[in-house]
This record gives sequence, C-alpha cells and structure tokens, in this order.
Amino acid sequence: MVAQRELSEAEVDRVFHALATSTRRDILRRTIEREQSVSTLAADYEMSFAAVQKHVAVLEAANLIVKRAEGRERLVRANPEMIARARALLARYEELWRSRIARLDDLLAETPRSGASDNSDTKKNEQGD
Repeated sequence: MVAQRELSEAEVDRVFHALATSTRRDILRRTIEREQSVSTLAADYEMSFAAVQKHVAVLEAANLIVKRAEGRERLVRANPEMIARARALLARYEELWRSRIARLDDLLAETPRSGASDNSDTKKNEQGD
C-alpha cells in the first residue's frame, strides 16, 4: 500500500475549484463509474464540445481525472488516488469540526458555577422575595 501524502495548498485549491461546478462533479461521477470518451461525456450536456473539454481540463489539472489517447478519441477516467487524498482531507476537516462541536456541547452541559446561583439569589432579593 502506498502512503498518501497530504495535499499541498495549491492542490487543495485546484481540487475545490474543480469540484465547485455541478458539471465537473457530474463528469467526475460519471468517470468513476466507467472510463468514457470526452465525446460521450459532451453528448449529455447542453453546451459545446469545447466547453466540456474545458471542464475536463480543470478536472485533469486538479488530478481528479486522467485522460489518455486511444486512436482519435480521448478517454477519461477518475483518478482514485487523488479522490482518496481529497476524501482524507475532508475527513480531517470533519474530525476537526466534530471535536469542536463536542467541546462546545461539553461546555454547554457544564453545571452553572456558584456565581450563577448567587445572581439568582440577588434577583430574588431585588424582587422582594
């Protein structure tokens, strides 16, 4: 098993930029399912072939997909190694936020300190109780 190295800041920027558009997320999803030609991908979108090529280029620059030539066609498939690295990054973010929320829950669950009860006694005295 090859150890995954952390994504550089530039790689993180490219990955999030690539995934920021629904068309690119859809292209990635489709290429995870199976390798496809750019022509086949383009046929399912209401945009020019050139526009789809640009989306593919953004995904390729982020290393989320790999493109290869087969004759006159360009075949595209997802890059599972980069997807795994991006997933690991998101898992670390999730762990960070879950720990922060757990800490906040702990702080909110703490019983009030004795100073808080002193304030309630003061309020009672002010009300004439």
